[in-house]
Amino acid sequence: MDAASNLAANVKALRETRGLTQSQMAKAADLPRPTWANLESGAANPTLSVLMKVAGALSVTLEELVGAPRASARLYHAKDLPHQKRGKALIRKLLPDPIPGLDLERMEFPGGAAFAGVPHTPGTREYLTCESGTLELSAGGERWTLEPGDVVVFRGDQRHGYRNPGRDTAIAYSAVSLAPAVE
Repeated sequence: MDAASNLAANVKALRETRGLTQSQMAKAADLPRPTWANLESGAANPTLSVLMKVAGALSVTLEELVGAPRASARLYHAKDLPHQKRGKALIRKLLPDPIPGLDLERMEFPGGAAFAGVPHTPGTREYLTCESGTLELSAGGERWTLEPGDVVVFRGDQRHGYRNPGRDTAIAYSAVSLAPAVE
């Protein structure tokens, strides 16, 4: 597919996903309805200004407008997701595509495994939940012991560390809500 065909398919799919008519989307983008119809037909050769209005109305990037259409679903195998070892612990990303301001990870700690977390930008919140085993979290001079189902919410912008005090493997999930970087 070429960029014009990609644009047509993406604009139509994004509009339909939102359950809106061409007229409604054209109004939201501050464009004439025939312009919107031309975009969806593949006959348009829009200016950058028009593309920016369309992207804004659909809340997507320009790349998403002209890139290859995305499938409605895609399977990512665990082995294909980004992962790293931190000491003896295995950390695996749960989101294959980055979502601004959000980081989700699965952490697997063999017995006795521990590692220090990296402080995030000021204002960041971290949500840590234990799925199995026992996990200790130290943050800001305090220490919590998590059992399956427990959740600790803490400031992710401070020094913190994780440790499995037991012999059995512990599994935990971390959701980090990143504060925007101050410029």
